[in-house]
Amino acid sequence: MKKIFILDELDCANCAAKMETGINDLDCVNKATVSFMTKKLVLETDEDKMEQAIAEASKVVKKIEPDVVLRAK
Repeated sequence: MKKIFILDELDCANCAAKMETGINDLDCVNKATVSFMTKKLVLETDEDKMEQAIAEASKVVKKIEPDVVLRAK
């Protein structure tokens, strides 16, 4: 299952790369792609793990860039 999120207030390309790496390291995530240019996160995981993946991805985002807001597209 794939979901797309907007990363409001993302203003650092290096932070976007760190977010992508951190989210891809999560066990519940199959694949994550963070685009600094479009400020989007594409999250792929099993359907039954999506809620957990969103929660954990949000924690990774907040740890790296506290001002970024993760919202569904």
